[in-house]
Amino acid sequence: MSKIIRIGTRDSELALWQATTVQNKLETLGYDTILVPTKSMGDQVLDKPLYELGVTGIFTKTLDVALLKGDIDVAVHSMKDVPTQLPKGIVQVAVLERAVTHDILVHKGSGFLEQDQPATIATGSLRRKAQWLNKYPDHKVVDLRGNVNTRLLKLIENNWQGAIFAQAGLERIKLLPKDAIQLDWMVPAPAQGAMLVVAKQEDDFTQQALAHLNHSETEVATTIEREFLRTLEGGCTAPIGALAQIKDKKVHFKGVVFSLDGKQKIEIKKEVKLSEAKNLGKACAEEVLKNGGDKLMQEIRNENSAVH
Repeated sequence: MSKIIRIGTRDSELALWQATTVQNKLETLGYDTILVPTKSMGDQVLDKPLYELGVTGIFTKTLDVALLKGDIDVAVHSMKDVPTQLPKGIVQVAVLERAVTHDILVHKGSGFLEQDQPATIATGSLRRKAQWLNKYPDHKVVDLRGNVNTRLLKLIENNWQGAIFAQAGLERIKLLPKDAIQLDWMVPAPAQGAMLVVAKQEDDFTQQALAHLNHSETEVATTIEREFLRTLEGGCTAPIGALAQIKDKKVHFKGVVFSLDGKQKIEIKKEVKLSEAKNLGKACAEEVLKNGGDKLMQEIRNENSAVH
């Protein structure tokens, strides 16, 4: 194993945790590795909401370029940040076993939820914003950008009642507050809680090395969720949630799309045998589109283009 596998990653604490996890697994298998941290455009432009930047893959493009130029051999991503269509010449080589998928509310006291008081909640996600406003239409939702550490600090510094995070991210870097509220009613982003490793298409050595890290059940579930997203033409510019769970050789799928203000909601639930799960995400998305989703997605596109 003469080749040193160069592992590209964003330079945030969470991204480095993810890349180090991949590094440790590869080195346990006997491979030599080195980490190559870099700063993504999504980490550099923090004064605008993600959807206003009008770029898909804003957290992955820098690493894609490094990979195609040959500066790194693999890139490690939070899978929910990765566009459903990978760039030409880059392939998915491993999906690691998924962590918890829930969103959580980090707050400064949860009394406002029980007493139905006015509140300001922070999130940079259209999906979280729409679902929160659907449940709490009288609340205000403000934009929150930056890595996990930065967002936690902004919550402390601002007069907000709470902010929404992915539970997995805070758990991984041991920053999950004990009183955080698990939002079990919120449908997560497609592939939330999963880590994806990509490599160059012609790099057989690296692909073979990473194949050992692939978790097949997580790969199946995230493929279904990302199919749902791709068919709806979502990306990060639409409030789309999807979760596929595999239990007793069955796939339990839930997908949802909201209007940007959270007032409209189209939901689908399906249960199929694991052996019949091929194209499940696509079929569910097509059903959503037939049931008014096509009109809703067009309204979202129109609203987004007005912003740009």
